[in-house]
Amino acid sequence: MSKFLKILTLLVSFLVLLIIAGVLYITIALPNVGPPPENYEVASSPEKIARGKYLANHVMLCIDCHSQRDFSLFSAPPIPGTEAAGGERFDHSMGFPGVFVSPNITPAGIGEYSDGELFRLITTGVKKDGNPIFPVMPYPNYGKIDAEDIESVIAYIRSLEPKSTKIEASKPDFPVNLIMRTMPVKAGLTKRPPASDAVAYGKYLVTASACADCHTQFENGSYTGKPLAGGRTFLFPDGSVLTSANLTPHETGLKNWSKAQFIERFKMYENPEHIRKLNPGEMQTIMPWAMYAGMTTTDLAAIFDYLQSLEPVENTVIKFIAKENS
Repeated sequence: MSKFLKILTLLVSFLVLLIIAGVLYITIALPNVGPPPENYEVASSPEKIARGKYLANHVMLCIDCHSQRDFSLFSAPPIPGTEAAGGERFDHSMGFPGVFVSPNITPAGIGEYSDGELFRLITTGVKKDGNPIFPVMPYPNYGKIDAEDIESVIAYIRSLEPKSTKIEASKPDFPVNLIMRTMPVKAGLTKRPPASDAVAYGKYLVTASACADCHTQFENGSYTGKPLAGGRTFLFPDGSVLTSANLTPHETGLKNWSKAQFIERFKMYENPEHIRKLNPGEMQTIMPWAMYAGMTTTDLAAIFDYLQSLEPVENTVIKFIAKENS
């Protein structure tokens, strides 16, 4: 064997060993967010459960994803009876790198979790067994809000009626299954600002609601646009394409909206007539209007004030393109 081939063989062997070592490190050592809180117990009360119910249904929208949604209706509300029982599927037909299925978060599904393990899962995305979840659940956002709000959600889901279900296991594609392990970080919790500080409080609600996750352009696995300027596309299984709206105070966004118009845009969906059966080709959205409609006018007003404080970003989007009939 020539000297060149020997050197090449050594280099290739070294690279292979380096890759194996990297994969082993990621698989064994990550995620590394620390253990769940020890001797941690959420004290339940009617007030805490009520707060958790409000957050889980109308702000953080835990119930939206942990139910099965009816996409034959506008904005795809949860199918009655499936609330919190899991089973919503996010797969390749929607542009996801694998198959991800929301778990059951009623006591029948989370009964083996301690309160500390639930707290760590919600705020860092790390399960009881130490493995990560795919951030279709916006745990990076939940790790930035108030611990008391997380505890309220835990108290609420603990109070739900148990629903026994058989949920398909999530299966991320390679190498996403490895990349997922690098994503969780320790939570950076904050205190909820007073509602009197409308802009700060609105920012807190926007974080808790993970608005930027959908309303920021996202391409090839990373965010490429200005936060909340819209432009992220979502593929429906039938081939239709939804693009998120620009929420900044630019002419192409919310500049010409009044606070009253903004609030009414949400509150109109309290009327079930607006959550109607769709005909083929009509606009559909993943925006869960009926659930967000339950937000208080104070909270919606604060969100508007925060969005109006953002830097205006020009970004005209075509919100919906229906599948062309062949």
